[in-house]
Amino acid sequence: MIIPKLAIRNMLGAGTKTWLNAAVLSMAFVVIICVQGLYLGLDVEASHAMVAAEYGGGQYWMNAYDPFDPFSFQDAHAAVPGPLQSRIDAGQATPVLLVPGTIYPNGRIRSVLLKGIDPAQTLLSIPSAVLKLVDQEIPGLIGTRMARSAGLKKGDVVTARWRDAKGTFDAQDIAIVEVMSTTVQSIDDGQIWLSLETLRKMAAMPGQATIVVTARDAGPSLSAPGWTYKGLDDLLIDIKNFVKGKTIGASIFYAILLFLAMLAIFNTQLLSIWRRRREIGTMMALGFLRGRVIALFTLEGALNGVFAALIGAVYGIPLLAYFAASGLAMGTKMGDSFGFALSEKLYPTYSAGLVLGTTVLVFLITTIVSFIPTRRISRLKPTEALRGKLT
Repeated sequence: MIIPKLAIRNMLGAGTKTWLNAAVLSMAFVVIICVQGLYLGLDVEASHAMVAAEYGGGQYWMNAYDPFDPFSFQDAHAAVPGPLQSRIDAGQATPVLLVPGTIYPNGRIRSVLLKGIDPAQTLLSIPSAVLKLVDQEIPGLIGTRMARSAGLKKGDVVTARWRDAKGTFDAQDIAIVEVMSTTVQSIDDGQIWLSLETLRKMAAMPGQATIVVTARDAGPSLSAPGWTYKGLDDLLIDIKNFVKGKTIGASIFYAILLFLAMLAIFNTQLLSIWRRRREIGTMMALGFLRGRVIALFTLEGALNGVFAALIGAVYGIPLLAYFAASGLAMGTKMGDSFGFALSEKLYPTYSAGLVLGTTVLVFLITTIVSFIPTRRISRLKPTEALRGKLT
């Protein structure tokens, strides 16, 4: 126990030097945890929103459907196979039909994607219940982005044109009965939601669908000829890759912060060994083994990490708690620029693994940097150290 006691006494006795090193290192602590928490929060929030509004527990795609090829939408429809229809009847899945079309809002022309969904479905957070037929009008549901870009609002009537399964063009008025607010762009921009059966009749596609969305507790995937199952790992891969790329990019910034802090600790260790060479010689002359002397100086340097964690906790915990509660304002345009679900405020997520992992990483790096200068002690002769020499 003598070495830890001496290390703590020496560190506290160094005064301002110790606290300056710890303060600089604590900034690295807080910044790493803060930024990583933002990326983790982005991942959690975007994934949760897209699962709730679009992906459910997974999707079955008709084989011709390619979300990155709009020209595939016209032919991407087929009758729902028996196994999937059984899940739909049991309330464990809901079909979605995609039909490309054109609308003419306020005398302009705009390409849209007509999407049919069952008004009675509850698997997705889309407010599809408003799509029940009202008199002779075809009710349509759009998002705020679509409303803003097309100049539409609740109560407007817009003419839509499409081509049915037989290649015949048809047109009809659609009444906008609701404008939904959602962070998920892929169910909003450039899209009009209609009742599934209504769209099937309009497009002459009875009993057909493009996508079948399953419930999160629907069980294992089924074998459906002509259809491909896409699990959440496949559907959320873009978000995961984005967060992973941003995390790797931020690592460069973390490395610069840690390098500056470690450089200060390294120089402090070198200066400490040079100024305390007589003390080192005295300890060795009194019987301290070289390994114990090295351990003492290494522990003194490693204590910078402990003090940094304590200082960081003093101002870091209130700061991070504030961001977690209030969020970081992103703005609507900033959120849309990412290309996936992101609200106007981003709420960081700080896990125990993130805090503990960052603490262990910084402590290990601090210990290694503190040990490197102490290797000179292994070559030091006690007699020369007592005379103030350092070889």
